[in-house]
Formats: sequence, C-alpha cells, structure tokens
Amino acid sequence: MKNLWNKCIERYGYPKVYITIFLALLLIIAIIQKQSIPDLLIDSLIRIGMNSILVLAMVPGIISGTGLNFALSIGILCGILAGCIAIEMKLVGLTAFIVAVLINIPLAAVAGYFYGLLLNRVKGDEMTVGTYMGFSMVSLMSIGWLVLPFKNPDMVWAIGGRGLRVTITLVDKYDKVLDHLIPFKLFGRNLPIGTLLFFAICCFLMWLFLRSKTGAAMIAAGDNQKFAEASGINVNKQRMIGVIISMILGGIGIIVYAQSYGFFQLYQGPLMMPFVAISAILIGGASAKKASIGNVISGLILFQALLTISLPVINKMMPEGNLSEVIRIIVSNGVILYALTRMGGNE
Repeated sequence: MKNLWNKCIERYGYPKVYITIFLALLLIIAIIQKQSIPDLLIDSLIRIGMNSILVLAMVPGIISGTGLNFALSIGILCGILAGCIAIEMKLVGLTAFIVAVLINIPLAAVAGYFYGLLLNRVKGDEMTVGTYMGFSMVSLMSIGWLVLPFKNPDMVWAIGGRGLRVTITLVDKYDKVLDHLIPFKLFGRNLPIGTLLFFAICCFLMWLFLRSKTGAAMIAAGDNQKFAEASGINVNKQRMIGVIISMILGGIGIIVYAQSYGFFQLYQGPLMMPFVAISAILIGGASAKKASIGNVISGLILFQALLTISLPVINKMMPEGNLSEVIRIIVSNGVILYALTRMGGNE
C-alpha cells in the first residue's frame, strides 16, 4: 500500500493526489445526501468549458520563462473591451463572438507587447511586477469604463447615458453561442459541446505551435536562458512572443467565459480571475517554470469539479443563514492558497 502511495505521488504529484482524494470524498458525501450526481457532473463540465481558455493562457508565459502570468487581467480587459465593441456594433450570435475575438487579437497583442518590454527589464521579478500591473490596470480601466464613448443603451447607465454598467448582459446578443453551437442533451441538460470543441481546437493549435521552430526556441529560452543565448536564440524576443500569446488567449478566454456565463463583469470583475487560472494549472502539476497542455486539462477538471461539487454539498450540510456561503469561500480560497504553495510543481 505504501509503495502504491509513493508511486502515485511520484507520478502525479501531491497536488493532484490530495485534490483527487478530497474530490472523491465530496462525491461520496453527495451520494449519501442523495444529490443528483449527473447534474453535479454536468455543472462541472460547464465550468470546465467556461474557464478552459483562461487556464490555457498560462502555458505560453510559463514555457517562455516569464513565469505565471499574474497580469492576465490585462488580456482579460482587452477581451471585455472587444466584447463591448461587438455589442456596440449591434452584432448578435456567432458573428458577434467571432468579431469580438478578432478585435481582441490586436488589442491584446499591443498590450502584451508593452507588458513584455517591461518584463524584459525586470527579469527575476516577473510575477511580482505582474501582480502589480494587473491590479493597476484593472483600477485604471475602472475609470476608463466611465469615460469610453459607448452609446448602446443596453450597456450604458440609464441615468445620464454615459459610462458602462457594472454588469453587461449578453442575452439576445451572443449568450451561449458556443455552448449551444452543437445541440446535445444528456439527462435533460444541454452539454457545452461547442465550447469544449473550441477548447480542443485551441489546445491542438497550441500543441502544433510548441512543436514549431518558434515554439522550440521559446521552450529553450524558458528552460535555460544562457544556453539559449549561446545557441543564437534571442531570449527577449521569445519571452515577448510568450507574453503576447498569453494576453491574446486571456482576451479570448474571457469572451468564451462570458458567452457561457451570460454576462461581462466590468470594473473590479477581472481583478482576481488570474488567480483562479493559475491555481488550476498548478493543481494540474505545472510549476512556475514548466507547463503542458496535460497540466491544463487535469487542473481544469480537478479545480472546477471541486468548486462545483463542494457548494451543494456544503449547502446540504449547513443550510442555516449565510454559513454555507462563508464555508464555500473558505474552500475555494483555500484551494487557491494551497495551489499557490505548490509553485514548485510536483514536489
């Protein structure tokens, strides 16, 4: 038994093993409580699709040597801005989603370029600087949302007609446009096949990129900077490319998230979103220096399933007052805190 435990730890790492055991216990409790297991699993699948691209956005930054992208909220802001522009253009459906993604690409690329220039000047402190920049840009855009010249009555404040609302609904615009792209029901519930297919395509494109000449150079620059420089690789350029791709994926990720969620949340909404994505990929076995698509997929499943299943289980155990919500916050933030302590990977 001890040998089996050691083999599991050696192969999968402490984060995966501990979270898997905790998740299994929650499922057992849910069965004892006679909760609908199919509904819990489908809800988990929906959350996995919602957060998928945001977690995938962590991979380019990590492998290029800039570490965990705590400034992903900058890319998220670009995605929200692109999504609002699509609404301002009165586009709906899949057209609106595609236009929002296309508008996001140059916005996030420019933001990623300037952020990459900064990171190349503060090597060794990327994650600290990233946290500061992410928080600062969210605060700055809290002013920006009030002064940007949007006129669509569905987005601006009713009184005064200026400034974007805190929450912008996507109903009758491009709500669930990917989730319901390929209709498929299981146990009477719609499965987000389109969103998961989009995630699979993005993973495949990332896999192809990492096996390209540029991808190989980026991996080399992230693994050993001095060796890469000796081999003629422009390390700063590879770091820049990694940051730009990460920001673009962050913007696409929030558009995918919003179409599934049904809303864009402005102002302080993007502030903590990078921490959720970082926690998921760390739980999947990644570190501040190494990451893979496998880490993204396993981390997404474990992290989102844990958060989804824990809430109804806790609600059933503690139905009185707001205690269940307090416990849910403790559990979710506890998982994030645990993940952040595992930055070394599987150690």
